[in-house]
Amino acid sequence: MEEIILLLGKADLLTTAEEKQTNYLTKRNSLGRQRLEPLKSFYCPITGDVMEDPVETSSGQIFERTAIEKWLCPLIKNLLKKSDLWSNKMLRQSIEEWKNRNIMITIASLKLKIQTNNEEEVLQSLQKLLEFCVRSELQREWIVMENYVPVTIDLLCANNTEIRKYALMILYALAKDSEEGKERIGTVDNAIGLVVRSLARKPEESIQLLLELSRSSIVQNLIGGVQGCILLLVTFMNSEDSVAAKYASEILENLSFLDQNVIEMARLNYCAPLLQHLSSVYRTESKRMIMAKTLSDIQLSDQIKLCLTEKGALKPLLELLSHSNTEMKSIAVKALQSLSTVPQNGQLMIKEGVSDLLFELIFCHTLSTEIRENVAATIMQLAISKNSQGSEDVQVSLLESQDVFFKLFSLVLLTGSNVQQSILRIVQAMFQSPAGSDIRTKLRQISAIKVLVNLCELDDRNVRDDAVKLFYLLAKDGSDDILLENVNNTCIGNLIRIIRTSDNKEETAAANDHTSLRNEVVENAAGALFRFTVPTNPEIQKQVAEAGIIPLLVSLLASGSSLTKKSAATSLKQFSESSSKLSKQPATKNWMLSCCIASPTHGCPVHLGFCSVESSFCLLEVNALRPLAEVLDEPDPAAAEASLDAILTIIESEQLQNGSKVLAEAKVIAPIIKLLSSSSIILQEKALKALERIFRLIELQQKYGTSAQMPLVEITQKGRSDMKSLAAKVVAHLNVLPEQSSFF
Repeated sequence: MEEIILLLGKADLLTTAEEKQTNYLTKRNSLGRQRLEPLKSFYCPITGDVMEDPVETSSGQIFERTAIEKWLCPLIKNLLKKSDLWSNKMLRQSIEEWKNRNIMITIASLKLKIQTNNEEEVLQSLQKLLEFCVRSELQREWIVMENYVPVTIDLLCANNTEIRKYALMILYALAKDSEEGKERIGTVDNAIGLVVRSLARKPEESIQLLLELSRSSIVQNLIGGVQGCILLLVTFMNSEDSVAAKYASEILENLSFLDQNVIEMARLNYCAPLLQHLSSVYRTESKRMIMAKTLSDIQLSDQIKLCLTEKGALKPLLELLSHSNTEMKSIAVKALQSLSTVPQNGQLMIKEGVSDLLFELIFCHTLSTEIRENVAATIMQLAISKNSQGSEDVQVSLLESQDVFFKLFSLVLLTGSNVQQSILRIVQAMFQSPAGSDIRTKLRQISAIKVLVNLCELDDRNVRDDAVKLFYLLAKDGSDDILLENVNNTCIGNLIRIIRTSDNKEETAAANDHTSLRNEVVENAAGALFRFTVPTNPEIQKQVAEAGIIPLLVSLLASGSSLTKKSAATSLKQFSESSSKLSKQPATKNWMLSCCIASPTHGCPVHLGFCSVESSFCLLEVNALRPLAEVLDEPDPAAAEASLDAILTIIESEQLQNGSKVLAEAKVIAPIIKLLSSSSIILQEKALKALERIFRLIELQQKYGTSAQMPLVEITQKGRSDMKSLAAKVVAHLNVLPEQSSFF
């Protein structure tokens, strides 16, 4: 009977995969979504835990088998007959059904958590899912039928390495000893390509999964069809990692049925270093070109790219690059572009004169757009490598000639968006290199700001954003005269528009990490606009204010990155410094008329005149004090300092009394007091100096003095000598010396 019941329990093995999944989902949907607590009868009276193997004694009591056998003394245990402890199969089945029900519900509920943007929650859910995978074959089947395979494969594109690692482990568990699991994984669109991509990143985490998949006749063809996969595997066969070499060899054996070309390449010692094929094995240009194309197409790890370059791969590639055949040039450029993503390779290429050949190509108008795009992208990688570790050893400059630099930058207005973007990034990288001052001079000589102003008007987001970044780098250290000559209302309006629209989901949907992209774009645009808010240029200040920047700056205090908040707060400070002289004072009235007719209007409580956002840039009119106060809690002391500087413009010189009262009404004084305990000495000092002035008002002493006493006393004991003296002076304002004298 037990054998018959077991057979009936496995009856679903006789149905198709689709029927099994339908039956499973029907059953799971009938269970509801809430986990059930165990019944009291499920617990063992001895252990207090839910039983695994419940047995019943002759007296009718039920215990966990191992617990009751351990509890009984050896003499009684030896006297027990088999019939004295009999298995309660009905209860065991009920417990098993209860467990399975809750596991089904848990597995189903994890999918939404895995698909969130919360990386910590995704990792925790993946760890739980992996536990179910390794626990039993039945639970692996449930995971497959819950359609977790495509969801897990999508995670192989995640930026987080831990998420990719757990995704690979789950896929391996689902594929192991399961033909259906292998097929499910292999038939998901681009699944094998992503596994091979993971293999190039970290072979130890993915090569075992690829080996398991290669054991399926259906998946074998898919593996063989992934471009560069075979080359990658044979590369691992010669690696020092014996485990990776063993797995790679087994995978290739499983793929030995593939076409004759693959077998022939294996016979030709295909697993030897790639440069050997480039320089010696294939002496004909056509075959060397094939190997160069393979190199350009496959995704290799940085370690392998570095190894190839160190062992001489550059020389044959340079020969192809110098060839008159355009196709050979194109393939060589792609291969060099692939290798140049490693900074050490880029530095070596500059030493070997690769950049000179690339500049010749990018200025050749007869070449196709695709080749010029690849050339520009390669030069960009070389420029970036100049800023990497070890670049000081590279004495050769990338853009020594003024003529070459001018010709390169002039292409920005004459080429397509991909080349434009690469050129802008080349100049950015050079601008931030040790030779940055020289590049800055060259940019000014060719009126680069005027060009960048035009590029900031483009609809192409990528080019526009890189133009804004370079504009910011050039403008922040440039002279005001150059800005005045080239910047107009249209340019200022475009920068403001960029900030406003950078949060548009349609604009950022194409980015892998649109949050960081938006932050960088806004940082650059806000940093560039900061140059137009200096009080020394009232006309530019007025133009920018009339364009609506001040309310936008206040909004950035809540939504921007730390760097953006710093720029926004600094700009607001510079605007506020002009408010006193721009606030319109009420006209003087005849004293007799004023006695008879009371004025119905009231001026600004700080500037005592008539203020507005666009005419006097008043912080009160735009309600900026509270947002500025919130930035004081920023972890970045630079942002907090900039915000504090903006706030303190309210109490400058004769504005002290009225400004202090306004700060109190806006609840800004308490956050300033909190800065007395800041880890930043600069913030401490500025807050201390501000409070020394604020606490000259008796009503503010009475209101805030108590909360300021302890941090002030702390400074008098442990602060710098100059700060100790100032803190003691503030304590004296508060009249707490007699009470606190024991602290000094």
